[in-house]
Amino acid sequence: MSSPGKSPRLPHPVRKLARTKSKKKHFVHQKVEVFRASNSVLSVFIWGVNHTINDLSQIPVPVMLLPDDFKANTKIKVNNHLFNKENLPGHFKFKEYCPQVFRNLRERFGIEDLDYQASLVRSPPIEHPDSKQEEGLLLLSYDRTLIIKEISSEEVEDMLNILSEYHQHIVTCHGSTLLPQFLGLYRVTVESEDTYLMLMRNMFSHRLVVHRKYDLKGSLVSREASDKEKVKELPTYKDVDFRNNMQKVFVSEEQKEKIMEKLNRDVEFLVQQRIMDYSLLLGIHDVDRGEREEEELEDSSLEEEEEVANGIPLPPGAQAHSAAGSMGTSPEGIAGYMNSFKPFGPGEFDPYIDVYAIQSDVGAPQREVYFMGLIDVLTQYDTKKKAAHAAKTVKHGAGAEISTVHPEQYAKRFREFIANIFA
Repeated sequence: MSSPGKSPRLPHPVRKLARTKSKKKHFVHQKVEVFRASNSVLSVFIWGVNHTINDLSQIPVPVMLLPDDFKANTKIKVNNHLFNKENLPGHFKFKEYCPQVFRNLRERFGIEDLDYQASLVRSPPIEHPDSKQEEGLLLLSYDRTLIIKEISSEEVEDMLNILSEYHQHIVTCHGSTLLPQFLGLYRVTVESEDTYLMLMRNMFSHRLVVHRKYDLKGSLVSREASDKEKVKELPTYKDVDFRNNMQKVFVSEEQKEKIMEKLNRDVEFLVQQRIMDYSLLLGIHDVDRGEREEEELEDSSLEEEEEVANGIPLPPGAQAHSAAGSMGTSPEGIAGYMNSFKPFGPGEFDPYIDVYAIQSDVGAPQREVYFMGLIDVLTQYDTKKKAAHAAKTVKHGAGAEISTVHPEQYAKRFREFIANIFA
């Protein structure tokens, strides 16, 4: 409410428009239509990203980042009264952390801000296959190129603590890394409750289906998928399963050297940051199986079209299922408008989009595409980890390959294990 005698304050976006108009500057209109989300946190998040990217597009890109850019943030507080209540809550706050730093990181990872914006606001995000295993939100952008992950306030602090060093590492390695590609960090406040959201590039493909998945730490103690996990459609297998399945990664010697060079450089960075407990996420796409599944999908789509042409109504949900299955690439966003017209063959991918993908070697026993990246890289070796290490050592003995160990020891064991996953 405005104070007596004072002119009423307009909501932030309206004030901005009024000021811009009085200065006779060109106002940049919203590039894409923003969808409606049923979840109020998600609605505010999408609104906020759309708003901040539009704002950022009017600010010149700095020649170089300054120390203050790593402490900066933008905050928007909106109090709506009977305005746009179908889409947004009456009162909310939106905060973006270090906008110039993340803009610079997106650029170094080859992601245009307008594509980033379109991937997030053009259509509703979809549920991530692993969302039921997570406590908070875990979503994929509609074009499957981005991951939206809810994190804790402690993890936000951990991210901000290493952001300057992480940025320097990305600069040094020219964006060529197995580390997660962090693209944005936000806080959404609805009804006085804070939700922190991290934006990352999806390590798996936006169009090639992953048929097998492993989370590898280089430890064999309690590192086997549970029976409950194994019956899932896409279980997350672990180190013991990898060994028992006699799984191998079939890439050329040159590719192996490149992967290990990246891995060693990234792991050295993690050791310097006193980080441990990270994993290598390995996804495997079986090219022949993928080709069969694609043919089956096309056949079922043709049958549906014939049934519609003959006047036979489709069962409920069939049309939606058909549309979802065909959305391997998107007309807008990071997957790229032109990319949707590229004639991709079986197992083929765009290396500028599927940056974690590696083709199997020509002489491999089966045609496969591998997706490899480091995950869970915010766990520092603090007091809790030291206590957990002591407890596990008592339980399993000093020589046991437990996951909770000193960062240098963890890195050494991790490197050795990963070096041996190749055929």
